[in-house]
Amino acid sequence: MLTIGMIEFNSIAKGIEASDIMMKAGEVELMRANTICPGKFIAMVSGDIAAVESSVKAGVEAGEETVVNELVISRVHPEVIRAISGTTELDELGALGVLEYYDVTTAVNGADAAVKAANVQLIEVRLGFAIGGKSFVTLTGDVGAVNEAVKAGNDLGKEMGILVYSTVIPSPRKELYEKLL
Repeated sequence: MLTIGMIEFNSIAKGIEASDIMMKAGEVELMRANTICPGKFIAMVSGDIAAVESSVKAGVEAGEETVVNELVISRVHPEVIRAISGTTELDELGALGVLEYYDVTTAVNGADAAVKAANVQLIEVRLGFAIGGKSFVTLTGDVGAVNEAVKAGNDLGKEMGILVYSTVIPSPRKELYEKLL
C-alpha cells in the first residue's frame, strides 16, 4: 500500500525550497508542489513509509515557522489519490456528502478517514485552489454509508479544530452532480 506525506506552508519560497529538500531526503515521488490560496504552498510526496516519514521530517525542519500543517498517511486509500488528481470514475450516484475544512492537509486526512469508514466513493478532494485556502471533499454512496463517512470526516476535523461545515444530501438532483463532476 502507498504512503503519502504532505506539508502545507504559508510561504511559497520556503515551500519550494523545502520540496527540494524533501525529495533529497528519501526515495519519494513528488506528487504535488504548487501554490494554493491565499498565497500558500503545498508539497505532497509518496513512497514507502520510511522514505515518506524521512521526507516529511526534513521538509518540516526546512520549513521551520512557515509550516501550517503536515501529515503522513500510511496505507492511504487509493480513492484519495484519484480524488485529488481528478481521475475518479463513479459507479453510481447516490447520496451526496460534503466535508469542508479550513486547511488542505486536514481535507486529505478527512477524505482518507471517510472512505475507510464506509462503503462510499470519493468524487473530489479540492485542495485550496480559488477557494481562499479552504478545502472540501465530496463523496457519494447510499445514505447510511454517506452519513457514516461524513461522521468520520467530521470527527477528524473537529478534533483538529479545522472543520468548517459538513452536509449530507440524501437525494440530490442529477444536475447538481453534473456541475460537481
